[in-house]
Amino acid sequence: MTAPATTASPRTTAAGERQAPCRLLIADDQPHILEALELLLKPEGFHLLTARSPAQVLETLAVEQVDGLLIDLNYTRDTTSGREGLDLIAAIHEQDTQLPIIVMTAWANIDLAVEAMRRGARDFIQKPWDNARLLTVVRTQLELHTLEKRAQWLEAENRILRAEGAPELIATAPCMRPVVELLARIGPSDANVLVTGEHGTGKEVIAQTLHRLSNRAHRALVAVNTGALPEGTFESELFGHVKGAFTDARMDRIGRFELANNSTLFLDEIANIPLRQQAKLLRVLETGELERVGSSTTRKVDVRMISATNADLRADADAGRFRADLYFRLNTVEINVPPLRDRREDIPALAAHFLARYVARYKRPIEGFEPSALQHMLNYPWPGNVRELDHTMERAVLMARQKRIELADLGLQGARSTSQSLDDLSLEQVESILIRKALARSQGNVSHAADALGLSRGALYRRIEKYGL
Repeated sequence: MTAPATTASPRTTAAGERQAPCRLLIADDQPHILEALELLLKPEGFHLLTARSPAQVLETLAVEQVDGLLIDLNYTRDTTSGREGLDLIAAIHEQDTQLPIIVMTAWANIDLAVEAMRRGARDFIQKPWDNARLLTVVRTQLELHTLEKRAQWLEAENRILRAEGAPELIATAPCMRPVVELLARIGPSDANVLVTGEHGTGKEVIAQTLHRLSNRAHRALVAVNTGALPEGTFESELFGHVKGAFTDARMDRIGRFELANNSTLFLDEIANIPLRQQAKLLRVLETGELERVGSSTTRKVDVRMISATNADLRADADAGRFRADLYFRLNTVEINVPPLRDRREDIPALAAHFLARYVARYKRPIEGFEPSALQHMLNYPWPGNVRELDHTMERAVLMARQKRIELADLGLQGARSTSQSLDDLSLEQVESILIRKALARSQGNVSHAADALGLSRGALYRRIEKYGL
């Protein structure tokens, strides 16, 4: 082996921004080989992880994110076939087909090199290695991998944000980037997803986007608001029933699970499901089997589950209000949608989107916003989040007398004259203001706001819908 090369400059983007060091997993059964590689690669800015067996490589990949691997092909003393390394390449590619693998062996021959490349290796290095060539190969493969990931991100971003006929997902604020990245990564999978966030943040749009990115997109998404289902009809709605199962069962009915077979089922307000019904939901998720109410015939379903809540399900599970086993079954991946007050950069685009929708619906000659109206929207706390902005734009379009939306058209708390007193307001206006304040104080948590107002969750939900919050 030649002397180590000089230290390279830190990795940067094309714009000159500093990036985190590449994480490289190196594997060899000989300690002195690992030490030599560390002496060569660490000064070059690589973050190294090491393993001394194929089993350790797979264990490390199960808990660590890496950008590439540099692995030996032989791990047992006196072996020269490379079989262990070849099998390891195949095992790695079962988990991630894009992860760059560079192999090295002291017993190199063209047949073994061809076989390694056929199994998925990106390049091949012979021991004893030349430092300059090893560094060039490692850098090249990791840079290619970075470019591939960037290209995939741009493609996914294009699919998610600009696909024709897609639900409008406006997500340019920095806090929304992790959400978009998760959508791109898990959308094509069948993983169950729990979408969390305050009331009105757009959790259903996230569910629709996940479905559209999946292999099930050719089938319609089936959505159920479990918060609106009476306990007595829950099983019938989700699992169906047969004629005569109960008094009003005059004919067979297909449940939502069967309707969503080979598609996606979206259960909104999942925290509202009674404990007794949670056990039945868990069984269907675990086995993929169900029986309609009143029937003993078992039916198989293949459903991807997306659920949503504004409650803290983990706290509910700890308190015994929600089954912990169901929580973990639903929560393979969690996507938290930030409240609108944390993504104010998106407010102008969202407002313009809703404005265009209602201008077209009501055929009003409105061209935009007065600066004072837009500034008030940027400063307003939006306790009802994106849904409140949507309803505000509908009201503004209906109320507007000019070609541009004015401050008074918004009807938002704080947008009226300061001289206006309670005597000038109707009972409904006062109630709407109190609900807005309660939601703002509880940061959009409907349960807490309902407790503060002395209402049930259902009663508060009805008022939220009534006032367009």
